Amino acid sequence: MTFFTSEYESKLDAKGRLVLPARIKAQLPDNVGDGQELVIRRGLEQHLILYPMVEFNKVFARISGLNEFSQENRTLQRNFMAGIATVEMDGSGRILIPKNMLTYAQLDKDLMLVGVGNRVEIWNPSLYEKHLIQDPSELSKLAEKHLME
Repeated sequence: MTFFTSEYESKLDAKGRLVLPARIKAQLPDNVGDGQELVIRRGLEQHLILYPMVEFNKVFARISGLNEFSQENRTLQRNFMAGIATVEMDGSGRILIPKNMLTYAQLDKDLMLVGVGNRVEIWNPSLYEKHLIQDPSELSKLAEKHLME
């Protein structure tokens, strides 16, 4: 089972490649290795999301299963699917992030990778900080709202 957690500081090399941290690589399904595909998509905030193919297929099934005769659904499908790229991890555990995605997420050299269960978010560190809850009581209220039975 894929289960990503934690934060990892990372860097892009001069060619726009990201070396995945060992703990993230260890959580990839066994069939992901040299030459195997992963999926990167534009996040709903200004970041990127990395999925193992098996996890992305679950998301894809939900999006592609929407009624195509609804204009709202078509708009969602079009915009969601346009923001996706498949990438291959090389023998050194690197993935090449497409330039248009680097631009979208304002990624330059320093990155913050965040494990979020079935996916890894890839952030510009300063943008990531802006999306974090600073007040512990706010986090407590959110947890109460969404996790209370």
